[in-house]
Amino acid sequence: MSAVASAIRKPKETRPGSIAVCVSDQGNPVVGAYISVYAADEALCHCADFDPCRWEPREDRRIPDTPRPTKGDGCVTFGGLPPAIYVVTYDHYPEIEPQCVEVESGCIKDVCFKLGLNAMAKVTYLTDDCRPLPCPRPRVGDRVDVGVEFTGSSELRERLSLSIATPGYSQNPGDRFSYSGVIVRPGPQAVDLALLLPWRNPFAASGVSTASAEGFSPARLLFSIVNDALERISPPITGNLGVTLRRSQTHPTGSQALWVAIRNRTRAISFSGSGYKDFIDRVLCRRDFDTQSRKLNRQLEELGDHVYGTAAYDLLKTATEVFLLLECGVVIEPRGVADRDTDRLLFDTNEEAGRLDQSLSLADIQAKLTDYLGPGRLPYINRVIKAAFPGDTVGRVHCDGVLTSRVDGPCLLELIWNYWHEEGMLVQSINAISRRFQNVRAPGERDPLAHLEIDPLRPLNNIFWGYIEDERNRLSVKRRAYEYQHQYGLGLYGKAVPDIRPADSRSKFLEAFHNLLHLCAVFFKEDNDTTIIADGYPLLNALKEVHLILAQGAHNQFGDLPWTARVEMLIQQWLMARPEIRDFLQSRAMVPYKEAWMPQVDTMKTLQGWSDVTVTHFHDLGEYGELILLSIRYHDWIGINDEDEAKNWARYFRPEIQGYLHAYRAVTGVDLTNPDMVDYTLPSVHLRKRLAMQQRAR
Repeated sequence: MSAVASAIRKPKETRPGSIAVCVSDQGNPVVGAYISVYAADEALCHCADFDPCRWEPREDRRIPDTPRPTKGDGCVTFGGLPPAIYVVTYDHYPEIEPQCVEVESGCIKDVCFKLGLNAMAKVTYLTDDCRPLPCPRPRVGDRVDVGVEFTGSSELRERLSLSIATPGYSQNPGDRFSYSGVIVRPGPQAVDLALLLPWRNPFAASGVSTASAEGFSPARLLFSIVNDALERISPPITGNLGVTLRRSQTHPTGSQALWVAIRNRTRAISFSGSGYKDFIDRVLCRRDFDTQSRKLNRQLEELGDHVYGTAAYDLLKTATEVFLLLECGVVIEPRGVADRDTDRLLFDTNEEAGRLDQSLSLADIQAKLTDYLGPGRLPYINRVIKAAFPGDTVGRVHCDGVLTSRVDGPCLLELIWNYWHEEGMLVQSINAISRRFQNVRAPGERDPLAHLEIDPLRPLNNIFWGYIEDERNRLSVKRRAYEYQHQYGLGLYGKAVPDIRPADSRSKFLEAFHNLLHLCAVFFKEDNDTTIIADGYPLLNALKEVHLILAQGAHNQFGDLPWTARVEMLIQQWLMARPEIRDFLQSRAMVPYKEAWMPQVDTMKTLQGWSDVTVTHFHDLGEYGELILLSIRYHDWIGINDEDEAKNWARYFRPEIQGYLHAYRAVTGVDLTNPDMVDYTLPSVHLRKRLAMQQRAR
């Protein structure tokens, strides 16, 4: 019997009730504070008998779907509670006694937690030489010190910290609770502060260590200070004057936290750099990392030293799937799953500050992502559910309704990553080696891989055996080609995909996407010119168009096929990166490749007479294209009518957009920044023409 069911006191009154909880200090709301609700012990008959000092929380009596964070008004409501006695706790610092509440049939009970910090915002104005300001109102150029004062022990002050959401302010040395800046414009202007209250383990006193701080962002006690500054009248100046122009400013937007999460997750699932290869090395080679996957652990134990058959490859495949499961979701983590005990970081504060044009800590970004997600879902997903599935429940895959995993934790994968790696001949390279492994001669008079042998004493021999035996379970080229057409209208050319006939194709995607990239190039040029203010509305409209086309292709195999294709191509990259393949193909050692599998693919392309464009450019198209399209697909662009949103997007992803434009020109010979014409021809057509020219030149 569950904790909720055992707490019911009045079976004759079955109408559920609710508990409305608000957290504040001095009337200021506390946002993002996690609140837990527990069913009271059966021995407790009245709240008057409740002793908060002797009560201890128990995990088995906590109400499902708790704790929950408070919203923007500092409140959160727990509905659908059977009439019973409950205990409500505030799970952050400062520590506050729990409250007992008796929920009656059909009634709403109010619970208020007052922190008792007596926190107050403070502001001090100083002249540019740090002297007290003689005038009651500041002027442009004056210094302003802002901060928060509160009561509390020294231990509590060490736990709390202050963050600022307004750009242009820096923390004062020696005072963690104050920031300083310079007033740069006249008129009223708000400075937003947040006192960060870290999460507190409710089971620490009982010695239970199962609760983890991961996933629990600090609560925020919000303050807003308004500076009303006067224009500074400067005396006439004679002589030579120097003038410095700055780029036009935009206000911060909530979607910036989503873009940080997208870059964080795509970096986490990359092949190298705290990604897939490091995970495989730790789990399968050194075996010093516990994945908490029962299936993977069982296969590791059963394999042992038994190296015959397909078990070794099956283990590699399971580990790859576990890796993607661990790194999926819309989250921002400081480290990858294989780097939890190392110094390697996925989140670089300085890099993000340059992209966001403001300095934010990891906790600040995580708090912004929590605000952006609201009830825990992407605003775009919420819009789809409310419009297309009103009233449907969110549940498991075998139940009616919509899938929990697709609603609450979409995996940030984009199929264009697979398309460009396939065009870069990754799949064809591993297929050629697989064919030679089976002693099948390549077409033509001469087989370039005739000398290739993988001896049975080296581990790759056994893994390749399992890889080839699993061919019937892998996606075919034709299967992927149909989905490329369905999602992007992109086609493949080759003997394996002769004249496919898709039922549905995004024929307008390439036009819309290349038009967006062209407008980005125009915007960057105007944005660099400090004498003009670049217009963001053409960008915004182009983003909406691409967003709608991507949404039209998000059906049928969407999510499942990209997942499977990513698993397979990560394994193929791992196989191509093996030293056995490197030694046999004798790839160039002096070329600065980004990842270990690339030299072998380029060498294979040379042996087979394929395209002489390095796979590095195809890899960049896949990596950058995935980041760009994920940021367009999963943000609610259709509900945006603010040009600053588009400007912030273009400035944040400028390195990826510029990298994509360069790589596309290197691969296809087409310059998408051409002011006279935007090319909409399929890239496979350009690749086929360039290959024909290359072969004629020989």
